[in-house]
Amino acid sequence: MSVPVGLGCPHYAIAAYIENRPSMLNYPSLNQLTAVGTGEVQAIGQACGNGWRKVFNVYAKLIFELDTAYFPYAKSASTWQAYRDQYLLQSDSHTSLMFSPPILVVQRELQHQPHPTVHIIMGRTYAKRLIADGKLTCPMQWLDNEFAINTEHRVIVCPYFDYRQLSNIKIQYLAKLMKSLVA
Repeated sequence: MSVPVGLGCPHYAIAAYIENRPSMLNYPSLNQLTAVGTGEVQAIGQACGNGWRKVFNVYAKLIFELDTAYFPYAKSASTWQAYRDQYLLQSDSHTSLMFSPPILVVQRELQHQPHPTVHIIMGRTYAKRLIADGKLTCPMQWLDNEFAINTEHRVIVCPYFDYRQLSNIKIQYLAKLMKSLVA
C-alpha cells in the first residue's frame, strides 16, 4: 500500500492533491506526510512565491466556506486568514496538501471512521494525468468543463487553487459538492 506524502495532519478529513511541491528545504524529497509548524505556511509563501501564497489562501478560504455542521475545522478561527496562519496543515487541522496520488477507500469501508476523507484534486490537467498513469482509477463524472466527482470514493476534481481559476463563486460550489459527499 502506498504511503501518503505531503504536508498536513495525519488524521486528515480533507486532502487536496497538487502536482508540484515547494522548492525549499526538504519538500522536494519529502517521503511522508508531515504536519507544518507555526509560521511554516507563511515561510513557504515568502520563499516560493505568489503561486504558493494563492494555494494556501484559496485552501483556507475553502475551509472557511464549508458547512461547519459537517466540517467544523474553521470554528477555531475568526477569519480565513487566521485559519491559514494558525491551523491550516498543522497537526490537528484535519487538512492535508498531498504530493502523492490519492489513496482511495470505498465509503462503506469507513463506516466507523470519525472523519471520512474528501479528496480534492487540483486541476483538470493533473486529474487527467493521474487517470492516464493509472494512479486515479475510480470513474469520474464530469459535471462541467472544470468539476468532476466520484461519490463512492469522495473524490472531486476542481480548478487549481488560484484566485482566477477557483474564484469565490467556484469555492462556494466546491464547498457544496464537498457537503454532498458527507451529508
